[in-house]
Amino acid sequence: MTRTAGEVLGAITARLAPDPSANPLLPLIDSGAAEVGTLAVLGLEQRLVIAADLRSFRHLAERSAVEEPACAPFFEMLAEGEAVAAQRLGAFVAACGVDQESAAAYEPLPGCQAYPSYVARLALGAAPADVVLALSANFASWGGYCATIAKALREHYTFTDEACGFFDFFAEPAPELEERARAAVQAGLDAGRIDEEAAHGYGRLLQSYESMFWTTPARP
Repeated sequence: MTRTAGEVLGAITARLAPDPSANPLLPLIDSGAAEVGTLAVLGLEQRLVIAADLRSFRHLAERSAVEEPACAPFFEMLAEGEAVAAQRLGAFVAACGVDQESAAAYEPLPGCQAYPSYVARLALGAAPADVVLALSANFASWGGYCATIAKALREHYTFTDEACGFFDFFAEPAPELEERARAAVQAGLDAGRIDEEAAHGYGRLLQSYESMFWTTPARP
């Protein structure tokens, strides 16, 4: 029996659901125990992740237009979202007390930048439909993280709505992106291009690198 795109997406998302301990920074922020300096690191690292992912998603959109056209709208929307997120992130970084001079002098942490480096690797050589699967599974927990952080920033750190805008953006449901993911995966299934084990392997590494992203700033 042939499975639908929704079933395949649901299955890989369930297989890759992260362990609650994979994000030790989240409970610290949620309780207000994280220092503002740690929040600043989070923002500065995110700034670099967004810039890298924006280029990766644009490249995937360009590749998809030639190799797997049904995937292109998904990556185009991801790139558009990264551009919006980049605009909103500045207010959060500023609220953490980071000025232009200190931002320019900031040295990124390897544990935080492994994730975008791997996304770039996928952008260069992985089959687009398999990347759609892997990223969709990885994004499943991201929105919840952002919703928790946005709430905590208001309750414990008295950040303004503008300063929380980056996390509010990703906390919002994205039904259109989900629909584009389903369309891309369905086209891949119909054409026999989906390699679920490859996609699972990509997603497993993405989850591991994302855990590194959150674990690194939480270290004493």
